[in-house]
Amino acid sequence: MVLLAEIWQTARRNKLRTTLTGFAVAWGIFMIIVLLGAGNGLINAMMQSSNRFLTNSMIIFGGMTEKPYNGLTEGRWVQLQQRDIGITDTEFKDHVDEVGAQYRTSGTISRGQQYLNTQICGVYPNHTKIDKVEMLHGRFINEIDLREKRKVLVLSNKQARELLDVPATATGSRQSKTLVGQHVELGNFAFQVVGIYKDQENGRADAFGSYSAIKAIYGSESEDVGRIEFTFHGLPTEADNEAFEARYRQRLNIAHQVAPDDQGAVWIWNRFTQSMQMNKGMSIIRTALWVVGLFTLLSGIVGVSNIMLITVRERTHEFGIRKAIGAKPTHILRLIIVESVIITTIFGYIGMVLGIAANEYMDATLGHNKVDAGLFKATMFVDPTVGLDVCMEATMVMIIAGTIAGLIPSLKAARIRPIEALREG
Repeated sequence: MVLLAEIWQTARRNKLRTTLTGFAVAWGIFMIIVLLGAGNGLINAMMQSSNRFLTNSMIIFGGMTEKPYNGLTEGRWVQLQQRDIGITDTEFKDHVDEVGAQYRTSGTISRGQQYLNTQICGVYPNHTKIDKVEMLHGRFINEIDLREKRKVLVLSNKQARELLDVPATATGSRQSKTLVGQHVELGNFAFQVVGIYKDQENGRADAFGSYSAIKAIYGSESEDVGRIEFTFHGLPTEADNEAFEARYRQRLNIAHQVAPDDQGAVWIWNRFTQSMQMNKGMSIIRTALWVVGLFTLLSGIVGVSNIMLITVRERTHEFGIRKAIGAKPTHILRLIIVESVIITTIFGYIGMVLGIAANEYMDATLGHNKVDAGLFKATMFVDPTVGLDVCMEATMVMIIAGTIAGLIPSLKAARIRPIEALREG
């Protein structure tokens, strides 16, 4: 208690010095927690966006030729055809698992006086795995729907509420279940609603139907099959994926009388390589944040060290008097170290609390904001917080550094002779 009383009296006499020391500690802890929290929010948003898709999947689009070939000019549009689905399914079995397709159009869905204009997407049953459609009620498109060209629809929860004219509440969400089994009008045709899926985070909502039915109604006169999508295996590296894409593109190019090395005729969206690139980007962000955070922490440590050195310098006369009246070197050593530990602990805790509060504020504001890009909405920050373990570790680092910062000058003060210390006064 006597030691604590001495430290308290010293702090009261040197308020500015104590405040500067504490600010350096609190600022270092605060900044590293806020920086890591903001970085985690950005990374979590990127992960949430990428997790909506199956990583080992590809989407194939028709494009425009960039080179002349066999007397044909560049600038020709290439439309994927039924034979391309067959080529994918039969000639690339060494890596391709399930092959499907998407045929997209727009239409008006109505039920009584309620109606909505939306994108209609004819799909295969495997689409629910590739795009990770989460069902709330009913079921998704199945093989029987596809084979028999059934006129069935799977709607989003929001679309179902609009057709039922119920509010966007928990009760409204439950009421959307009542639409399953009922019929709605799509153009001049009656479709049965067989399922309701969860609204996507990006705000985009398609009405899904069986590929065979949607294609027969809206694209029967065209050879265009829309997009091809498939899952794959056995391509663990970026080089393996690039080699497969080159081989696959070359084969489809030849089927469409396009130069084998033409990059524009067939577009490939490889979600696996996209995920790999995203992981690299997130790793770089994490590393950069830690480097900046550690340098911020280091600046706090340097500030504490400098102030402790000044403190010992200012109190040299005091230490000389203490030693002259019988104080042992260990007492002076303990006095400085304990003072350093107490200051760094108290202000480190303050910095930690303020940092956590700032992260919670970001979570309550930016964490719920979405950027509207027209075609989709994206959340820029998701859970921008830092684990309590990281907060405690950062605080402990500052406390240990503050202790070491106080130890070095305290050893010097403990070894000084009384006559020299008194002469300093």
